[in-house]
Amino acid sequence: MKFSAPRKAAVLTMSLALALSATACNRGEEGAEGSTSATLALSTLNNPFFVELRDGAEAAAEEAGIELEVVDAQNDSATQTNQLATAATSGTDGVIINPVDSDAAAAAVAPLIDADVPVVAVDRAVNGAEVESLVSSDNVAGGRQAADALAEAMGEEGKVIVLQGVAGTSASRDRGAGFEEGIAAYPNIEVVAKQTANFDRAEALNVATNLLQANPDVTGIFAENDEMALGAIQALGDRAGSEVKVVGFDGTEDGLAAIEAGTMTATIAQQPAELGKRSVEVLEQLLAGETVEATIPVPVTTVNSENVGEFTE
Repeated sequence: MKFSAPRKAAVLTMSLALALSATACNRGEEGAEGSTSATLALSTLNNPFFVELRDGAEAAAEEAGIELEVVDAQNDSATQTNQLATAATSGTDGVIINPVDSDAAAAAVAPLIDADVPVVAVDRAVNGAEVESLVSSDNVAGGRQAADALAEAMGEEGKVIVLQGVAGTSASRDRGAGFEEGIAAYPNIEVVAKQTANFDRAEALNVATNLLQANPDVTGIFAENDEMALGAIQALGDRAGSEVKVVGFDGTEDGLAAIEAGTMTATIAQQPAELGKRSVEVLEQLLAGETVEATIPVPVTTVNSENVGEFTE
């Protein structure tokens, strides 16, 4: 029998609840006698940012003596729900989740929370569920910084395209809100088009190509992550960095290289490895019975040609 997407999600969530009811009562004894285990549920590993986040988490887990299992949802909410059900069946002591969809993740983590399994969100919030803590960059502030950097590069006038991330993620929503707030301070700049490219470089190449054909006089592009910015740069060709200024978000290795090459004007550098590390440290505190802050911010920095050397050394 085939289920519709909503039905499938409901069945997976029920499976998670049943698995937890069968394992939660034994978790305390097992945790006391055996090694501590945790699950890092990532939205995707087809993105350098999340690879760095994973690496930071794995290094911190090794140092803390936590057995960390990393699962990749490949940007599918139902897959992520199923992965959490599997983690519960295995008796995981704690979960770190980077949601595929901030809204859809609530149903997936609710049974874990009800069973007193500590849940920490990293990079993206879980809407509608009270996780123990959110470790993330200040994406709203970063969006404002991106607006300022792009406006300055454009001489505070011109037309802009915005490439949006995965719909439903807090990162895309907050970066977009911050950018809109920031760019509103420049009355001679007009945002002429917005379209999602799902944080993906190849998709951004196609989306940017189409939007540039429809808006040939654009002089600025803001992409809500570096991968999409790099796709836009491919679409622009020789125009990138000269006729059209491009600002990204994340501070990935490829993004920094594009700044050095002059094709990207700036990026808002997050610290993905630090996000992964801090999320594991927070989970370790929770497993030790300690109280943690509900929100733990990790700073972001505007990187441009003037300071990029500080991030590539």
